[in-house]
Amino acid sequence: METFADGVYRFILKNIKDEDKAKDIIQDTFEKMWIKLDTVDYTKSKSYLFTTAYHTMIDMLRKDKRMTSFTEQVSAGMTHSNQYSDLNEILHQAIENLPEAQKSVILLRDYEGYSYEDISQITGLTEAQVKVYIFRARVFLKQHIGSMETVI
Repeated sequence: METFADGVYRFILKNIKDEDKAKDIIQDTFEKMWIKLDTVDYTKSKSYLFTTAYHTMIDMLRKDKRMTSFTEQVSAGMTHSNQYSDLNEILHQAIENLPEAQKSVILLRDYEGYSYEDISQITGLTEAQVKVYIFRARVFLKQHIGSMETVI
């Protein structure tokens, strides 16, 4: 638990931006692993944890989505300000505007350093889908951030 808890928590927190929900997801993830402790191979425990956390997060997001209205979500995601003081802030805001699947794969690839194969196993997507989602996410981020002259 001590070995992987921080990485899984950071991954979930970057996706949902809610510390309490992230902690709940991590707790559920480790509970699920504890229940299946006899069937999980130790060498694949990290992959199992990320996969379980990812699916638990998706289930929670779907549940929350049903509780909020669609128009509130769209209007909150479409706001954009042209005045920024920090490139890191710009990048985080751009990542927040990505669709969930693209956001997850870009975080797993660029923030956590997973291979395409590992991301495929964690998300349940094919390697080709993972590559396409990463490409589309990077194109979106590049367009969203724009040129450095716009940022400065």
